[in-house]
Amino acid sequence: MNDKNGWASMSVSMSRKLQEYSRTAEQTARDELVISHLWLVRHLTGKVTARLPAGVDVENLESAGMLGLVEAARRFDTSRGVDFKSFAALRIRGAIYDEARRNCPLPQEVMQRVMLVAKAQDQLTAPSTVDDLVVETGLSKDEVVDALLAMPLIRVQSLDQVLDDPTRHSESSPDASAERAEQKRLLADAIAALPERERLVVTLYYMEDLRLKEIGEVLKLSESRVSRLLAAAQFQLRTHVGTSVKGSKP
Repeated sequence: MNDKNGWASMSVSMSRKLQEYSRTAEQTARDELVISHLWLVRHLTGKVTARLPAGVDVENLESAGMLGLVEAARRFDTSRGVDFKSFAALRIRGAIYDEARRNCPLPQEVMQRVMLVAKAQDQLTAPSTVDDLVVETGLSKDEVVDALLAMPLIRVQSLDQVLDDPTRHSESSPDASAERAEQKRLLADAIAALPERERLVVTLYYMEDLRLKEIGEVLKLSESRVSRLLAAAQFQLRTHVGTSVKGSKP
C-alpha cells in the first residue's frame, strides 16, 4: 500500500515538474524570439516615423513597438506556417500606429485637410487618383499628399496591412487561395501601372525594405519627397486593388 502511495506521489511530482519544465521552455523560446528581433522594432519605428508628421515622440513609439513584439512572441503559433518576422512586423507596426493615434500631434488645419480628403475619397467614384482629390478638394497636390500621409493617425487604412499581413488569407480553402492569388495579380498590375519614380519607391520600400532616407539617397531625392511619392503610390494601389476586388465579387 505504501509502495502504491509512493508511486502515485512520485507520478504527481513528475507531472508537475514536466509542466513546469514545459512552461519554462516556452518562456525561454518567447524570450529568445523577442531578443533576436529587437532590431525589427527599431527598423519599423524608423520606417513609420519617417512618414508621420513632425512632433511625434519617437521614444514612446519605440516602446509601443516593443510591447507589440512581446505580444507577437506570446501569440506566435509555429503550426500556422508563418515566419515570425512577418507575424511580428504587423503587430509591431500596428502598436506603433495605435500609440501615434493616442497622442496625435496633428495641428487643427492638418486635421481639417485630412477630413476634407477623406470625404472626397468617399464621394469620388473609385478608382480615383491624387489629381482627382486635388480637383475635388481644391487643395494643392502637396496638401492632398500630406493629408494622405497623416491619415493613418486618424483611421486605420494602410497598404502595409494588405502587403504584410501573413494571416489575413491563411485559410486553406480554394476560395481563400484564389482570392489571395487574385489580389496579388491585381497588386502587381497596379504597381506596373504606376509612374516610374513611384514604382521604384514602392519596390525599394516594400521589396527591398529600405527606409525613406535610404531610398532618397538611391534616387537623389529628399526624404520628404520620397515620403510624398510613397503616399501617392499607396493611394493609387489601395484604390485600384480595393475597387477591383469589390467588383469581382458576385
